[in-house]
Amino acid sequence: MVFSSLLFLIFFLTALILCYFPAGLIFGKIKTEKAGRMEISIQNAIPLVFSLFFYAWGEPKCVFLLIISSLVDFIDGILLEKFGDRPAYKKLFLVIALLINFSLLAVFKYADFFVGTLNRIAGTAIPLPGIALPIGISFYTFQTTSYSIDVYRGRVKAERNFFRYLTYISMFSQLIAGPIVRYSLIKEELTDRKMTMDNFTNGFRRFLIGLFRKVLIANELGALWDYLRGVSGISVLGAWLGFLIFTLQLYYDFSAYSDMAIGLGLMMGFHFDENFRYPLSALSITDFWRRWHISLSGWFRDYVYIPLGGNRKGKFRQLINLGIVWFLTGLWHGAFWNYVLWGIYHGLMLVLEKFIWGRFLEKAPRFLRHFYTLMIVIFGFGIFYFEDMSAFGTYLTYAFGMAGNRVVGPEILWAFGNYLPIIAFAVIFMFPVFPKITAYTEKLGETGKNIVTFITGLVSVGLLILCIANLVRDSYNPFLYFRF
Repeated sequence: MVFSSLLFLIFFLTALILCYFPAGLIFGKIKTEKAGRMEISIQNAIPLVFSLFFYAWGEPKCVFLLIISSLVDFIDGILLEKFGDRPAYKKLFLVIALLINFSLLAVFKYADFFVGTLNRIAGTAIPLPGIALPIGISFYTFQTTSYSIDVYRGRVKAERNFFRYLTYISMFSQLIAGPIVRYSLIKEELTDRKMTMDNFTNGFRRFLIGLFRKVLIANELGALWDYLRGVSGISVLGAWLGFLIFTLQLYYDFSAYSDMAIGLGLMMGFHFDENFRYPLSALSITDFWRRWHISLSGWFRDYVYIPLGGNRKGKFRQLINLGIVWFLTGLWHGAFWNYVLWGIYHGLMLVLEKFIWGRFLEKAPRFLRHFYTLMIVIFGFGIFYFEDMSAFGTYLTYAFGMAGNRVVGPEILWAFGNYLPIIAFAVIFMFPVFPKITAYTEKLGETGKNIVTFITGLVSVGLLILCIANLVRDSYNPFLYFRF
């Protein structure tokens, strides 16, 4: 079940609203700090039940893996706190939790990758395990791991109520596609939050923005990319247009799900951090990674890069640390070598920018800095897309005119003839247009704000109708980050 489906919109979300919000009105403010380990408030019970049902919809057996993973770190957190004055025991308990977490991730996500790589290197013929990938395992593993590490470091107190902890881990709004939410961010709201109309309306509006970006932009761009990558003998400009279209599709698809996750969380009283801040408007690769998948970048910074020593132990050690981080960043995204190559590629670009040409880049005109960044990013997402590296090599021969193909082909005219409004909208709104509009409306008087609110409400209703109509009409509704 995905957010941008009729099943979710008509049945699941409606049922959640009808159950959760009357409970909020009846029971009022949730306040459960003194709840026992097996007690649960109604305002946590409802999201927990819906979250487990949501996750079980695709593969019921995977729910048990989610619960086991949660139980491991819940118990580990209590043990870490209990033996807080005995460093050796603390380290032992943390290591055990990390080994269990990453062993589960390795088996369920990377077993085929490891066996296949071994077969190619050693010439063996070990059968691939063929283990199905549990949806969202990369996201919730990073959440459980960050919780244990934070308890170990003394940054948060161990949660003593298992159901409250499971509510945090299994939260359906961010379970399958992020953002990666740290326990420290919402621990207070798990015990002390109140349903308000402002939260609901703002959250629902944010959800609708994400739904619109997913259904009416990302899906349309995905259909165009499917066409372009299938063109035989595609022209040079057509190939680069394909790279751009896939980049835009990936951005709108993933950031739209983050929008919807943040919106759904806010509707229930949870405040999640932003995960994207217009990354395709960045003026450097360093700037891009401050804006793209912020929760993942922050996780690797705080739990891998800094513990390895960061930039505190000399340039050579910093390069090693960066190499480890970007290798792992690539591997996190998928069990294929193209993802690892994509991670190493971005790590290399960051190193070159930091140590060689960054100071020259800062003096370049703004449009050149943006063009430079965009070209590196879209080429990188070409690596990201092609799991078959021979297919990527073939595509590159077209992109660089090495296959005897034309510079401009008819596929470009077809693409612009059929998708120009979508492409134009996607390009314009990859820049921070909405924040500027919002900043302008803040300067209006009370009457102006009321008019804007009324218009926004009408537009929201119109977007919802358009999205539902589009979903009824068209079954093309991919979700790229299911495989991560």
